[in-house]
Amino acid sequence: MKRRQFLGCMGAGLVCLPLWPGAVGAKLLESPLATNRLRPPGGVPEEIFPAKCIRCGRCVEVCPYRSIVMLDIRAGISAGTPLVEAEKIPCYLCMKCVDVCPTGSLRRIRQEDTRMGLAVINRFHCAAWIGTTLCRTCYDKCPYSEKAIRLDQLRPVIDETVCTGCGICTHACPVTAPDGGKAVNIEPIFARNKVTT
Repeated sequence: MKRRQFLGCMGAGLVCLPLWPGAVGAKLLESPLATNRLRPPGGVPEEIFPAKCIRCGRCVEVCPYRSIVMLDIRAGISAGTPLVEAEKIPCYLCMKCVDVCPTGSLRRIRQEDTRMGLAVINRFHCAAWIGTTLCRTCYDKCPYSEKAIRLDQLRPVIDETVCTGCGICTHACPVTAPDGGKAVNIEPIFARNKVTT
């Protein structure tokens, strides 16, 4: 293997991964975050998360709902880090994971200050928005209903200043869009924030 194909160690005790040119190398460094794929509560920005997390698995062990899974080797540089797949099992905001994280990868924050992502309603598929039925499942299941999700003329509307991105609304949503998503999905927009200090 040529010298230019190696990525040096990211820090003492962390895994060294080969850096392949092109698409394969890019895949190794790609973030696992996507629609309905989120870091647990209190996660630091994604640009530093893989380097800060020591892959101890404490957050996975302490989660009473089994909402947090550990990524396998296919996740490249993020292998061994925690992820919440909101569509399968959302985060119920018990906040136990933030109390056991030894590195501060999951910062200790209050439940209402959690910003795992932001719920986004697909108005082309939401039953309440297209008028096929009076569905209010996301509103009824939201732990902050009438704050994070309110009804406007019986249609759900998200307040981005309150939504925690827990994914309970997504998990409960009875509508599956043709692309496989739900009528309400969680986008991990806050994890993409850049480190400023």
